[in-house]
Amino acid sequence: MTSAPGHAEITRVVAPNPGPMTLAGTNTYLYGSDPCVVIDPGPDDAGHLRAVLEAADGRGGLGLVLLTHSHGDHADGAEELVAATVERRGLRAGGGTWKPQVVLPGDGEEHGGLRALATPGHAADHVCFLSDDGVCFSGDLVLGEGSTFVPPDGGSLAAYMDSLRLLQGEEIELICPGHGPWIADPAAKLAEYVEHREMRERRLLAALERGERSKRALLAEAWSDVPRRLRPAAAMVLDAHLQKLEAEGRLPAGVSP
Repeated sequence: MTSAPGHAEITRVVAPNPGPMTLAGTNTYLYGSDPCVVIDPGPDDAGHLRAVLEAADGRGGLGLVLLTHSHGDHADGAEELVAATVERRGLRAGGGTWKPQVVLPGDGEEHGGLRALATPGHAADHVCFLSDDGVCFSGDLVLGEGSTFVPPDGGSLAAYMDSLRLLQGEEIELICPGHGPWIADPAAKLAEYVEHREMRERRLLAALERGERSKRALLAEAWSDVPRRLRPAAAMVLDAHLQKLEAEGRLPAGVSP
């Protein structure tokens, strides 16, 4: 468990699900106290959920579970965490069993002192959470290291770029990402993310303008710096870029997105 720099009201518990896409594991956050909010409980891992519940007990109990999106590495542990809370504390209210709600909110909703900002791209239902004092819980929109996977679904990359620029318009001093370390310079990280996607597009367009039409060759050129173990994911991102270019009327004939 680690406290956020300059924000004692935030604690991070990292799930034991490391991997190329999850980095060290999913970051589960506890926010506030009496009771606290849990953001992205992570996978349904008994040891991890036990650690989250113990941390919540130290903050006056668990009052609410918020999800940035519905992917399993962020959301699968939610219902089990709620069940464990009910069993552990035996809370009762109004004659029935009280249990914390699990909420994946819509744009502009406020829960537990946090405002939801719709940020589709990585997932259609993705949101970030913003506090009044400049903290952003970014889910998978922005990671502490590397870049985010944006799947091809006929519009996700354009939506993702819009989401990054939307977040650039917010006053943020700290990003708590879904994976990886704290981001203490949000403006620099967001600019880096925008430039990263634009760089990929510039490389892709340069290859297309030279007449290249093979997806294998396009991937090798525009994603030449990507490790072999991440090439399958990069191939899917290539498809997302091609779909974006097609939607914008910029995809040359002879390439199928």
